Amino acid sequence: MGGIRSLNRAPDTQSQFSGKRSQSSVLEIDFWMPSEIRAISPLVDRLISLIEASQCVPGEEFGVELALREALDNAVVHGNQKNPETKVHIRSRCQPGNEISIVVTDQGKGFDFEKFIGNGVTSNPGSEHGRGIQLMKAYMDDLHFERGGSEVHMRKRSRTMSRS
Repeated sequence: MGGIRSLNRAPDTQSQFSGKRSQSSVLEIDFWMPSEIRAISPLVDRLISLIEASQCVPGEEFGVELALREALDNAVVHGNQKNPETKVHIRSRCQPGNEISIVVTDQGKGFDFEKFIGNGVTSNPGSEHGRGIQLMKAYMDDLHFERGGSEVHMRKRSRTMSRS
């Protein structure tokens, strides 16, 4: 990994993917992607491939993939408003057979999480807004927002860990 980058601004260089395994087989990912819808699928495909190979949450990859796609789409469309001068930062830590944590940070103004999700139900069920968050909540064990809503933290535990 090329080191920790500041979350306050994107690097001046083109986005670079960085993934490494530490001595204890922990997979760590640190990546900046452009705020472009077309960048989401190739990135998610690559990350899910690494996650599957690492066996951090066997059998849970579909849910992780869906939640990650939603988080990235929200960051690009709602957070950064598809501004080509902004980037999305993705960090992930995968502990094989244990859990995966994912943090997606956009460079937008954030949003009021409670406005879209009140008591676990979208405040306006007919609205298109908030459905992605509901999906992320449904497929991940933990979901919360920081930095005024511009950073989403997700965690999924392996089924064997969830039972213990």
